Amino acid sequence: MTGRGRKKEKPPFEPGLIPAPGQLLVWRDGQHFDRWQDLPCALCGQPTPMRSHSGEPVHKACAEDWITANPVEARLGRFASDLTPKPKSKSKGQGDHS
Repeated sequence: MTGRGRKKEKPPFEPGLIPAPGQLLVWRDGQHFDRWQDLPCALCGQPTPMRSHSGEPVHKACAEDWITANPVEARLGRFASDLTPKPKSKSKGQGDHS
């Protein structure tokens, strides 16, 4: 079989750093958003299109609150920020701001 017609598996969604309790998660990658389906948040049960790095449905705010409430368990990496992208160029004055 040549693999035609099969869906290509996505590469693993690698997490970055775990924020300190009370800090915000940085979720900029589009893989955090499922535009096709809302699922119940794993923490509050309300529908959400958001997904963690492992694909777990969760509101970003719920994940941040969970990290604050469970700082020891949070170190295991259930929720993490995105990897920091490498700068595309080292041009002066060009960064993450417009």
